Amino acid sequence: MTGGDVASRATLQTIADKVGVSRMTVSNAFSKPDQLSAALRERILATAREIGYVGPDPAARALARGTTGAVGIVLTSSLRFAFTDLVATSFLGAIAEQLGPTGLSLTLLTSSDDGEIIPARDVAIDGAVVYSCDPTSTAVQFLTRRRLPLVYVDQDPVEGIPAVNVDDRSGARAAAQHLIDLGHRRIGLLLSGLHGTHGLITPEDVTVDGHASKQRMLGWRDALDAAGITPLMARQAGTDLAQAKAAARLLLDRPDRPTGLLCFSDAVAYGALQAAEELGIRVPDELSVVGFDDNPLAVQIRPTLTTVRQDVQAKGRLSAAALSQAIEDRRAGRSGAAEHVLLPTELVVRGSTAPPSAG
Repeated sequence: MTGGDVASRATLQTIADKVGVSRMTVSNAFSKPDQLSAALRERILATAREIGYVGPDPAARALARGTTGAVGIVLTSSLRFAFTDLVATSFLGAIAEQLGPTGLSLTLLTSSDDGEIIPARDVAIDGAVVYSCDPTSTAVQFLTRRRLPLVYVDQDPVEGIPAVNVDDRSGARAAAQHLIDLGHRRIGLLLSGLHGTHGLITPEDVTVDGHASKQRMLGWRDALDAAGITPLMARQAGTDLAQAKAAARLLLDRPDRPTGLLCFSDAVAYGALQAAEELGIRVPDELSVVGFDDNPLAVQIRPTLTTVRQDVQAKGRLSAAALSQAIEDRRAGRSGAAEHVLLPTELVVRGSTAPPSAG
């Protein structure tokens, strides 16, 4: 037993003597609050505050329980994405809210492995959500080797691992069909991703990153192929506004420019709208633009953005619930079912789309 353990036990006993309860009751006030009445717990905590005791040492408690009390969210190679992408921040917020009552804390993990500390290998966690990552990345491999409970989100489903996805293909198909029904025949696709050819691309050059990108491409092509339309395509190297604008200009600054654009995300669509404004192309009179996600930006920009809505809040809540259940099943020695959830999408028509002009 360490000196810290002895000191903690002595402090718990001091509080117990002052309140007139057992040391175990005091311990439960910190670790198992549901086993005490609200009034008794508050008396214990007030006494603890009075003597300056903040609670059991987290490291010692984790060692005793065989659990860390933390779960990881594995993102792309840059954690900046978690704080700058509106969809990612909404998703993480929903996870944090769902985890609140469980007592589990949230740890953001980069999938980068260039350093002495590799988060997926070295950070103490009880389980992880793998969010829109390359499934062949070393981060996913390390988590798998550690045999941690995992939940895949915006990933290709894998047998034995719970997954939460949205129906990207159906949503993208509806977006493309919307432009076709309006009468558009010259349609462009604005893609996003780190791998493959960047700039103007042909159907033969297309390399699509990740589950969502693949499914959205399939959905667009379902409708376009059926209508006999071969789209113009451009791909940006990253996700920031400047790159989106640059890719959009490749499609718009040409004599045979598209009259309609299908964009991988609302963020990419915003870049397209800015590029159109800089080129003097009026939206939706001369160009229709469709995004994907229905993030808060979609109703803030002008014209308001036609887009495909996904329920990011539900995706976050379901992901957290699935991970909490998987962790609980592991602790109880149960073999829980690995459910694969597919959330619906919905086309939301706003001011950025209209029939093509006669000219």
